Amino acid sequence: MSKKFELVQRVEFIKKACAGKKVLHLGCTNYPYTKQAIESEMLLHFELEKVACELYGFDFDREGLDILQAAGGKNLFRADLQKLGEVELDETFDVIIAGEMIEHLSNPGLFLQGIKRFMNAETDLVITTINAYCAMRFLIYGLRGKGGENEPVHPDHVAYYSYKTLGLILNRENLNVKEFYFYDVGTEHRPFNRWFYNVFNDICVKISPQLSDGIIAVCGLK
Repeated sequence: MSKKFELVQRVEFIKKACAGKKVLHLGCTNYPYTKQAIESEMLLHFELEKVACELYGFDFDREGLDILQAAGGKNLFRADLQKLGEVELDETFDVIIAGEMIEHLSNPGLFLQGIKRFMNAETDLVITTINAYCAMRFLIYGLRGKGGENEPVHPDHVAYYSYKTLGLILNRENLNVKEFYFYDVGTEHRPFNRWFYNVFNDICVKISPQLSDGIIAVCGLK
């Protein structure tokens, strides 16, 4: 494993990884925010369409797929990410983007087993997820009080991952982590944070990048 541990910007990192490549984008609709993201020109799938030589998208939300297709999206497939054997597609890809979705899955092992049918020896599987040790999130949680009930967590998240825990589950499913990075609070999110959250984050990640907002693992088949 190349233990780079660099601090990067998630969206820019993903776009660079996909440039000129045949790409599969998992969770491509960002539903239920699909329409708003398209209208604000912030939908990642359409950003990838600008840089990839060929782009496919998987998502389970039918309404989100319909919105995406109506806006010009192509090569879209309805897919349960924990039942990828059911997808009627026989292709492999240069890059597979699994962005901010593994923390939503009740059975991530099934996903990691299933995704390998779309990989070849050269495929990079790029997994991004929130960081279990994010300093800013600890600060927000501490300030919210209410005996621990009011967590700063997405209502659909069922897990947190770290360098060690993400690496372990990938290893168990015979995937090799080739590179590992931390990603900072995105420029698209900063304007919506309280100013002192951003300042606290910036001080923490300058001292220790491992206290950043999220983590990225670039994986391949063993």
